[in-house]
Amino acid sequence: MNTITIDIVLDRLNTREVLRALLHSILFHRLFGTIKPQTFEILDVTMPGVSDPEMERLVEDKVAAFWKAMENGANKRGSITVTLSGKQQRKTWIGYTYEEEVPWEQWVINVEIRQPKTEPERSKFNQNLAATLTKSLTTMLTHTASEKGRAAVPPITNQDVSPFPLNISVTVGDVEVG
Repeated sequence: MNTITIDIVLDRLNTREVLRALLHSILFHRLFGTIKPQTFEILDVTMPGVSDPEMERLVEDKVAAFWKAMENGANKRGSITVTLSGKQQRKTWIGYTYEEEVPWEQWVINVEIRQPKTEPERSKFNQNLAATLTKSLTTMLTHTASEKGRAAVPPITNQDVSPFPLNISVTVGDVEVG
């Protein structure tokens, strides 16, 4: 299984917007059905997204769960994990067969919340965030276009927006939320 990690430092002002854009960008690169694209503009970085009501609701729910856990707790670190799985036939020892979900790729967004105190700190913080977002997009593009990234994808058997089981989990302070 391929695991791609994105480490990002955010502040309270842009946490929801950035997480929404990162999740949409991952989905844009890993949903294989017919999708309607959209874009997110964050600190002069344009990020791709998916305009699909079901995916938008899923992303909104997970970002809201992350935000709520961050707001209610003292912990300022968390992660959002996107796991893509394929279905494989398995046989039991007595000859029965069943379908099992087998993960083939996992995207982990590690988040740390920090708050800049002065205007010069804010300016430097925003520059670093824009650079991190650009690096994250480059990582997504490099991985999904690479031979390893393409080889990880199981055969696509239907035309659904998400032909593979998709799971997004939110963890804050070693506790899964949402």
